[in-house]
Formats: sequence, C-alpha cells, structure tokens
Amino acid sequence: MKKAILFGLLLAAFGAFGQEPEKVIDKINAKLATVKDYTVNAHIDADIPMIKIMPSKAKIYFKQKDKVKIESKGITILPKQGFTELNTFLSDKSKYTAIFGDSLKIRDVDTRLINIIPNSSSGEIVLAKIWVDQKNAVIMRSQVTTQTNGTVKTDFKYGSQLSYGLPSELKFEIDVKKFKMPKSVAADINKTSTDKKKTKSKPRTKGNITITLSDYDVNSGLSDSIFKEKKKNQQ
Repeated sequence: MKKAILFGLLLAAFGAFGQEPEKVIDKINAKLATVKDYTVNAHIDADIPMIKIMPSKAKIYFKQKDKVKIESKGITILPKQGFTELNTFLSDKSKYTAIFGDSLKIRDVDTRLINIIPNSSSGEIVLAKIWVDQKNAVIMRSQVTTQTNGTVKTDFKYGSQLSYGLPSELKFEIDVKKFKMPKSVAADINKTSTDKKKTKSKPRTKGNITITLSDYDVNSGLSDSIFKEKKKNQQ
C-alpha cells in the first residue's frame, strides 16, 4: 500500500512538473499579446562569409497576429524566426509539446531551457529550443530548426520595451548554405563559392546578422491597409 501511495505521489509530481513549461510559455504569450501593433526603426549589420553587405536601415511594421511589413531602400536580411514565426507558433499550444531542459546563465541572467517539439512533422518548424528568463517572461535565446532555412540561433537583448517583451537587439547566427537569402545576395554567394573552389580554400559556413531596434511606437492603432502593399526586401 505504501509503495502504491509513493508511486502515485511520484506520478502526480511528474505530471505537475510536466505542466510547468506550458505555464512559462503562457506568461510569455500573455506579455506579447499586450502588443497589438508597433513600428520600430532597425539598423542591420550583416557579416556573411564570401560577400560584403553594407549596413542598412529599415522600418518595421507589425500587427497582431502575424502581419509584418518592412520598408528599406537597401538589401535587408531579416530572418522571420526572430520576429513572428516562433512567437506565432508558441501561441498555439496544440501544435507542440514543451519539455524543460537545463538551466543556463546568459549575460548574467538565469535562464531555463524549454525544448519545443512539434506535434506534426509537416510544419515549417522541425525543432525549437528557447532559453527563458522566467522572472521577466522573455526569451533570451532561441535555436530554431526549420524545413527551409536550416538552424537559426538568436540572442535577444532588452531595453526600454522589456515590459512588452520587445527586444532592443537581435543577433542571429545562420547557416549560409541553408538559409534563404535575397536573390541578389544568393547570386553573389554562388559566384564567390565557385571562385573559392578554384583556390581550394574553405569559407566559413556560419554568418551573423545583428539588428538594433530603436524608437518603438507601440499600440498606436496601425491600419490593415499598411500591410496590403507589396512587401519588398523581406525574408
């Protein structure tokens, strides 16, 4: 009898523990849900092997649930994983199973890893890992593997918009061979790759994209008509 009771208590404890990751994600989703829309200025620095991309500026428009528009005069490389794709996926808990992983300190912030396992193999996201600051209910780091862009690792920094869960800086690490680049950039990579093969040198396979965000305008009531225009230079 005692063994049965102990076993039951262990099962109950395990069940309660299994629900905790979802509760953490609920808090993240609740914070992001307070953002109905925003505009923000972006400064983009791309360090992509084999090509040279000058720093560029863009203006980003967002409206719930997943409307995004990017205005820029130059070439912009903005991975969707850091803006809407992951957040939209996390907002529907029927699409995945969440499991706690190890703790990790990121820039002096205590975080907990949550593994996100899709319940279907037909979706864009194959696997995701998020390292969460549970105190502030924000994602400090993510690693998302997708069908089309390979694995993208993202580090998030926060500033004046922490209460909304909106970052002040995003730093992406991408797999150049798998990441979907703008056509003009992809052409340069292919040409340079051919030149590199002739010299038998091995170029870097990882690239970095750093996006600094400033001058947020949150919940100003953006019109849907803004997002009906043709999107340019958008990943």
